[in-house]
Amino acid sequence: QVQLVESGGGSMQSGGSLRLSCVASEYTYSMGWFRQAPGKEREGVAAIDSDGGTDYADSVKDRFTISRDNAKNTLALQMNSLKPEDTAMYYCAALFNLPSRPLLRRPPLRWGQGTQVTVSS
Repeated sequence: QVQLVESGGGSMQSGGSLRLSCVASEYTYSMGWFRQAPGKEREGVAAIDSDGGTDYADSVKDRFTISRDNAKNTLALQMNSLKPEDTAMYYCAALFNLPSRPLLRRPPLRWGQGTQVTVSS
């Protein structure tokens, strides 16, 4: 089974930027970033397939950018204009390849351990 390891979380003031990274042990066609804030359900943030197709949650569009390097099996999330409501544990995920569903609607196959992002006002 694919193993995923995230890095890059931290604390930042509102308006700042952070970049999250994820290394996968093997190639996965669809990958994504999810987040879970205290007391809330885990939600999809952004997803990407190996052809470069992307999908974003409305709350992060125009602020976050997902990217991947297929040769290195890595995934990244560039987060700009951070807001306090972006505070959450962020998880990298390998997704089931279900072409009939939008990328962010594809169920996760495997999670990473998560990396904390905290944004203060």
